Amino acid sequence: MSSTDSPVQASVPTDADVSLEPRYWVPLGVTVLGPACLLATPLWSGVRWLTLALVLFGGFLLLQARTLRLEFAAADLVVWRGATEIRRFPYESWLSWTLFWPPLPVLFYFREQRSIHFLPVLFDASVLRQQLELRLAHLAAATTP
Repeated sequence: MSSTDSPVQASVPTDADVSLEPRYWVPLGVTVLGPACLLATPLWSGVRWLTLALVLFGGFLLLQARTLRLEFAAADLVVWRGATEIRRFPYESWLSWTLFWPPLPVLFYFREQRSIHFLPVLFDASVLRQQLELRLAHLAAATTP
């Protein structure tokens, strides 16, 4: 491997497209939290419904982590489902962004001029943060938690 083939993402120019790898920790965590709630059965009789809801939601998040892909393009954040482009978010319309709970990021928030978005972190959080800081450097200082 030559020095130009380095896998280090920090050397990627801002015009190169970067696709985030899926990470399954958040969906699996939600799914495991469901059965763990059964320990509260003596305290609350509705815990079975909560368990079912958490397991189903965890399964939904697992499916989303498997099928969705985020790609940082030159001018937009692009959301893909398989080979189909779902939506583009142009960087020029972003006002702020935050990754909640830095030790174990589970929620990604960003605000555009006309809307706000909350996404579960179903992708490699370190590369997500790195790309946000690289492509939205003018916002990073104000939004880093």
